[in-house]
Amino acid sequence: MTGTTKMTKRTTVRRPAGMPDVQSLSDTRKVPIDRVGVKDVTYPITLRTPDGGEQSTVALINMYVSLPHHQKGTHMSRFLEVLNEQTGEPVSPARIPDIARAICSRLKAAEAHFEARFTYFIKKKAPVTGATGLMDYQVTFECAANGDVDFIMGVAAPATSLCPCSKEISIYGAHNQRCRVEAKVRVKGMMWIEELVEILEGAASHPVYAVLKRPDEKYVTEKAFENPKFVEDIVRDLALALERDKRITWYQINSENFESIHNHNAYAQVTRDKRRKPRK
Repeated sequence: MTGTTKMTKRTTVRRPAGMPDVQSLSDTRKVPIDRVGVKDVTYPITLRTPDGGEQSTVALINMYVSLPHHQKGTHMSRFLEVLNEQTGEPVSPARIPDIARAICSRLKAAEAHFEARFTYFIKKKAPVTGATGLMDYQVTFECAANGDVDFIMGVAAPATSLCPCSKEISIYGAHNQRCRVEAKVRVKGMMWIEELVEILEGAASHPVYAVLKRPDEKYVTEKAFENPKFVEDIVRDLALALERDKRITWYQINSENFESIHNHNAYAQVTRDKRRKPRK
């Protein structure tokens, strides 16, 4: 303001000593809560790549704890405190078990859960011309801590599926469509995202690409035509591939075909714990 002076009265907010901790009060309804916490925290994440480099992306993070029946609430701010204290930088997969354990300890919970979902990019060459483009894949990390730590990696990949029935009954060709093939796995040791993507794409009629020239389109179309698969075929072939990988101890897989001539999608799912004997 010009030519005038505005005086403002400064007020001081005094907080009483020993502020009540409402969340820690007892609850009389005797209803335990399986998961309570914070969702969709936007946070950077950095991953190592097979070539020795790194890739940085942005994750949406969920963090939960179990809440006993006698406790009124959890302390939401402590989730973010742990996340920032444990990282101090972008999250890395190797740090996730430590974060889950720290959440369990800080919130004095019997069980803690950490989930991250993010987009991961892989450079991919077209099959004939070698034209290069970035393919995006949806990845999830899920970690539970309750004394022991349980870690699950999930990857979803787009691919092509071509209908065997359509190929058999049609004179001019067969209907094909994109599908979304997904696997969640527990592994012993190390598995790269790229490795799981290759397995997923190999179960479909053919992979899809970011950049295709005409020679590539001809190749991809003909290869898919030579390899027709129902949604059932995709999950069965994927299951066989995961069974052969000795690192994988458990998997949950599915495929959703976005049908091109039906007003619905086709879907199939298989869950298998390789440590247990299969049902006859």
